[in-house]
Amino acid sequence: MSSSFSRRRFITTAAVGAVALPLGARLFAGTAHAQELPKLPLDNPQARALNYVEDATAAAGHAKYVAGHNCHNCNFWKGTADGAQGPCLLFPGHHVAGAGWCSAWAAKAG
Repeated sequence: MSSSFSRRRFITTAAVGAVALPLGARLFAGTAHAQELPKLPLDNPQARALNYVEDATAAAGHAKYVAGHNCHNCNFWKGTADGAQGPCLLFPGHHVAGAGWCSAWAAKAG
């Protein structure tokens, strides 16, 4: 009799788990969408350390700046090719301006 109780318990537990697992995965898979990210403040310590500016032409006096370089064509940019702002690997949790620039600029691969 105890073996049938064990089987019954197993089947019930498996059925509940099969329903609960996908529902739980959706609840805990909270992905941050780019639209939800706040704009990178210019006084952010990382932004200041990397001389981040929202308009690349404002960096013209910086030794590393080269005309035409901006966030859109940087390897760390993860926004859309023509987006006004988007995520950057160097500033997690924030948006940066697509027309911006920082001293860590690196050419996109390819």
